Amino acid sequence: MESEAQDYIKEQKSTCERANLNFVETDMELIAGVSKTLFTDQQPIHGLRHPIENGTCGWYLWSGEYSEAADFFEPHHAKHLFDKKPEVIKYLGLEPGSRFLIDNKGYEDLWFDKSLLDLNK
Repeated sequence: MESEAQDYIKEQKSTCERANLNFVETDMELIAGVSKTLFTDQQPIHGLRHPIENGTCGWYLWSGEYSEAADFFEPHHAKHLFDKKPEVIKYLGLEPGSRFLIDNKGYEDLWFDKSLLDLNK
């Protein structure tokens, strides 16, 4: 397990370097906001990271279209993404304020969105 942890952290750091963003480790025991659609074949896959607080890792992940519905995101421990959606793991080291957009055809976009850091909006 220790070497597996080092492997995914190494991959996360590499992703951060490619995007010219800082690495901020995600505590995989913390909670991420995950849509039910993430565990389907809907594309593309979106991720955004707010600041880490109140037992959350800051990540919100969904696939397909975003919804304003109150129940769109459900709490999941980040560690469950290893089994349920492993293709997102390499992005979870991106710093708060980061966003990513990927699809199953190899598309990838990584960027910083400063507005994600202000939770009072």
